Amino acid sequence: MRATRATKTLLCVYFEQPDNLHTMPQVFAYLRVSTDAQDVANQRHGIVDYCAARGLHAPLFIDDTASGKTDWRQRPLGNMVKQANAADVLVVSEVSRLARSTLQVLEIMRECVDKGIHLHVVKNGIVLDGSMQAKIVATVLGLAAEIERDFISSRTKEALAKRKAEGMKLGRPEGPAKVLRLDQHADKIDSYMAKGIDKRAISKIHNETTNTL
Repeated sequence: MRATRATKTLLCVYFEQPDNLHTMPQVFAYLRVSTDAQDVANQRHGIVDYCAARGLHAPLFIDDTASGKTDWRQRPLGNMVKQANAADVLVVSEVSRLARSTLQVLEIMRECVDKGIHLHVVKNGIVLDGSMQAKIVATVLGLAAEIERDFISSRTKEALAKRKAEGMKLGRPEGPAKVLRLDQHADKIDSYMAKGIDKRAISKIHNETTNTL
């Protein structure tokens, strides 16, 4: 049976469509989740409205509950930036949601620009979209990050020098600690050892290393 021209056209459309869908940029929305449910809802609604107004398709929300002290590369945001492709979009409600320190914010922005990820910050009106202007901004961000690192290093050294000048001892205190972490379990640990249970097994029971016992 010979295929008609219409049938051939339909077959072409059928086989070409998945490739087009595969290359479609993904839109990610990053949410810093806090104990304030209303704050999280406001972040979500603001991002949805922003994407709709700018013709961005429905975003994939990434909720981050990790502590702000955790380095951004170890948080869900870091995993997303690592796996995202060029032309993918990252939308965040405001700059302060990216990280708690200026240095980490600068590093995130620079990483996005270097990878070709389009970063949109809703409240601050920042758009880094791969344009020449964005590349210039990336250069400035890299310089600013380097300056911030120098400032942090300088402030740390000055603080340590001040404490030393005031007679404070730096580093860990000398001698054995007055209170040990496993003191409250001392009786149980002694009974385990009296029964012939080795230190490796005891350390696993208390989720500690053998050196801690």
